[in-house]
Amino acid sequence: MNTIFRKSMLSVAGLAFAGGVFAGPIAAHANPVDTKPAAVAVQAPKPQGDQSHISLNDEQTANVKAIIAATKKAGLPERAAIISIATSLQESKLENLGHLGDRNDHDSLGLFQQRPSSGWGTPEQITDPEYSTTAFLKGLKQVDGWQDMPLTDAAQTVQVSAYPDAYAQWEQQATDLVTQHWNS
Repeated sequence: MNTIFRKSMLSVAGLAFAGGVFAGPIAAHANPVDTKPAAVAVQAPKPQGDQSHISLNDEQTANVKAIIAATKKAGLPERAAIISIATSLQESKLENLGHLGDRNDHDSLGLFQQRPSSGWGTPEQITDPEYSTTAFLKGLKQVDGWQDMPLTDAAQTVQVSAYPDAYAQWEQQATDLVTQHWNS
């Protein structure tokens, strides 16, 4: 019984193979219905770890748009805007912070909490969203392979924060914001 079953299966397989050998050349000359290549969806990197989210007011949304505009002006891709926005979400919640008195981290100011004493610019410059974003992007461009590294590593290399992994929690919201505002 096993032998009969095996021979039957081999016969079916042989017919399928023979059909493919003969039909292959015929199918190759048939007129295809659609000759356009299929679209391939590009997947953004999956955000690392637990994600945070905040609701934005008009000022914060304007700062998102300023970061995107500065990124485009610098000729950089959406990924640079995502890293910039996630960094600003961590550093200032997208608020252009002035001096916070005793609550201030040294002399950190602006969207990215950049420090005049560390060479980021004057207080007036680093509280200007376009200038501070351009300064951040200049630092980002100096990071070899920033386009392909985890967001938190790219941001940390520029910012040198005491909390290097904190940037990762904002990647999804930053990605959503860039998706929403990049073409607007």
